Amino acid sequence: MSFTELQIAFMNYVRDPANPLPQGTDSRRMGVYRELFFNNIQGFIASAFPVLKSLYAEASWLALVQDFFAHHDCRTPIFVNIAQEFLDFLQQEYVPKGQDAPFMLELAHYEWLELAVAIAQDEPTQAWLSDAEVTCRPLSLAATARVAQYTYEVQRISQDYRPAAPAASPLFFCVYRDREDEVAFLQLNPLSAQVLAYMAQRGEVVLTEIVAWLERLYPQMTTEAIIQGSSQLLRQLAALGIIRSPAE
Repeated sequence: MSFTELQIAFMNYVRDPANPLPQGTDSRRMGVYRELFFNNIQGFIASAFPVLKSLYAEASWLALVQDFFAHHDCRTPIFVNIAQEFLDFLQQEYVPKGQDAPFMLELAHYEWLELAVAIAQDEPTQAWLSDAEVTCRPLSLAATARVAQYTYEVQRISQDYRPAAPAASPLFFCVYRDREDEVAFLQLNPLSAQVLAYMAQRGEVVLTEIVAWLERLYPQMTTEAIIQGSSQLLRQLAALGIIRSPAE
């Protein structure tokens, strides 16, 4: 057996002990290696998805992580990105089983979003806005903010609350970092979510552009009402740091 073949056999066994024990190795020592690797991965996934983990019996949770560990081809060696890899696995490769809740994917995405925002790099070219600047400065979604839409009440899910059916209407959230650099969540109404999605798509806009876009979207509303409502919304979002402006 060549060195390359030995390496492949070693990793195959570490990922899944159902594979043959590498030639010339000791099962006890290989078990130690495997336990170290698996515990590292399991510990990080558990810390990134604590609510999801809490919904499983210990054996079922370990089986889920083992499925990921054995079958998913991670594209990054960086531990902080393992949560993204686990989410990719659930969304693209995993076949749900009887113990998996119908909201599993949405909850996993919601928890991953918290981590993604926590580690997002601040954009040095983006500055916080004052109330007065909102109406006259270019506006953009902060690099430390994300908008998401769900069908289940993911923000309420816990061991004691497991919704059996989707909510009556879609739910919108913005996950962002506040002035203290803490991750925060804001539930949005559909209009607020539309405005933030529009800003994310355009990259950079000014108030007059948003007003013109909303006039086309809601022709039944008066321009005055749109300006007033938009200005109030943008000031609230700016105060939270969800929207910012190019630094001068």
